[in-house]
Amino acid sequence: MRIAKITATTVTTAALALGVAACGSGETPKETPSAAASASATGPKYAGKELTFWRLGDSNPAAQKYTDELVAAFEQQTGAKVKVEWIPWPQVNDKFTAAAAGGTGPDATEIGNDQVPLWQSQEALEPISDIVSSGDQAQIPKNLLGLETIDGETYAVPWGGGTRAVLYRADWFKELKIDVPKSWDELVAAAKKIQEKKGKDVDGFAFNGGSDANHLLGSLIWTAGGDYAVKEGDKWVGKLTDPAFKEGFAQYTSLVTDGLSSKSRLNQNSTDIRTRFSNNKVGMYLTASWDLAAIEEESKGKLKGDKLAFFPLPAKSGGEAQAFLGGNDIAVWGSAKEKELAKEFVKLASGKEWGVKYATDGGLLPVYPDALAKLAEDPAQAPFAAAFAKAKAFPADPQWTEANETKAVLQNAARKVIEGKASADEALGAANKELEDILNAS
Repeated sequence: MRIAKITATTVTTAALALGVAACGSGETPKETPSAAASASATGPKYAGKELTFWRLGDSNPAAQKYTDELVAAFEQQTGAKVKVEWIPWPQVNDKFTAAAAGGTGPDATEIGNDQVPLWQSQEALEPISDIVSSGDQAQIPKNLLGLETIDGETYAVPWGGGTRAVLYRADWFKELKIDVPKSWDELVAAAKKIQEKKGKDVDGFAFNGGSDANHLLGSLIWTAGGDYAVKEGDKWVGKLTDPAFKEGFAQYTSLVTDGLSSKSRLNQNSTDIRTRFSNNKVGMYLTASWDLAAIEEESKGKLKGDKLAFFPLPAKSGGEAQAFLGGNDIAVWGSAKEKELAKEFVKLASGKEWGVKYATDGGLLPVYPDALAKLAEDPAQAPFAAAFAKAKAFPADPQWTEANETKAVLQNAARKVIEGKASADEALGAANKELEDILNAS
């Protein structure tokens, strides 16, 4: 069901107290009202004011250096002071929940892009459409604003992105004289050759039917021109029975029905697949570079370096398929005490200079087209840059997580078809109704 607006009585005192350690630029002694007024009158517009900014994750040296430099530039530009609080990822949900419930929180905050619909539904984010419609931010491609734009208003600015590509056994490709696939047919042919030479228990291209299955399915249906659901007025209308969705869905289920991945592993997610990959049981699968360290560890150091490589998931007719859009945003908190100042901070941080630096310093992909194109010249980053340029988001609704993970609507539909328990039309018809019910629940 739709998450009700959080009230203060639903949050425990312990949750309210989580993770309030300030660092970053450090705290400064508060000025007296008269001193602040005097500074404001004689100095920059915001002299004497203080902004609270939440950064998410750990303050590693690179992130800390970037934040310190950004804060210094902002303080010099505005005359205001910035108090930075680092919120470890495991504490983020509790901190956001407590802030939304109590009308407290930061003035500006970093936020995961897939969390924007949830916190917008809690009235915890301030609309900032004016920021993305002018200045540097107007250059950010509209397809990167899918999760941030709700009912015509934008609530966060993309700050740095991430996406997925196909991880493959480069040593096997070299041994078997397989060229990197440029089309879906070439990918299928490569997968079959791997199975022929490495054994039928090896998934040539692994089918993902687990909790993150829609990263793979989404790429295929978006590339075919389909979508999960679209907002018409105030209602979500499911699109699972449209011809384009059916085309991508058929491509997805064919990974198993055509024998490229075993029918015995319909529930595996990317973590399960990674472990099999580490044990020489997978030739290719869709993931991101964060799997490389775990693969090296799981394989006891045997799989690393030039034995592994990435290429963009190919479209059926050639070129790159659309990929899921992941990443981090920056936003103005809904109950910010200094909203005007917070907007100025977001403008500076998400502008081209500091936005590109945030992404590249943090190992993410820049959201500005020219910077992304430059990154594409790096062979290691090129597959991700190519995928990100066409990336797309899931439906921007706080209930998408229930449909995607809790109820596993599409995963269940795929299993029914693969196991012969329903036709694609029957399975997708039922899934379409279930998806609409979930997204439109009140």
